[in-house]
Amino acid sequence: MSEFLVDWYFWVKSLHVVSVIAWMAGLFYLPRLFVYHVEAVAAGSDTDTLFQTMERRLLRAIMNPAMISTWVMGLALVATPGIVDWSMAWPWVKAGSVLGMTWFHMWLAGQRKHFVAGTNTVSGRQYRMMNEVPTLLMLLIVISVIVKF
Repeated sequence: MSEFLVDWYFWVKSLHVVSVIAWMAGLFYLPRLFVYHVEAVAAGSDTDTLFQTMERRLLRAIMNPAMISTWVMGLALVATPGIVDWSMAWPWVKAGSVLGMTWFHMWLAGQRKHFVAGTNTVSGRQYRMMNEVPTLLMLLIVISVIVKF
């Protein structure tokens, strides 16, 4: 198996990067949709239904598959011999940040369910603030992977 991973390293890495880009796009966009949803849409209106449809499709058709692919390709990279030196800090920082991104993804999925149930209590301002979480985690991940401290 390790020989396969070494031979396919650049393909796996490429698919990992593409998956991360798609996942990050969703992690940036869904909270922004929530801001507009909570600030400008009346519950039960046609626009409310439209926003719920956009949010559901973004989460299920783009974000969930991208997150799964990111994890699968990332774990394949971790399993590739010679790629990760666990005695350094960077893989631990990246792993913790990826877990944070996954938590944020799940939190967004839960918030979408609140919109569907009509029980959302988070304000547009709070969603704007939460929208900074993936940015901070992305910075940690990119710096740790590139600088390899």
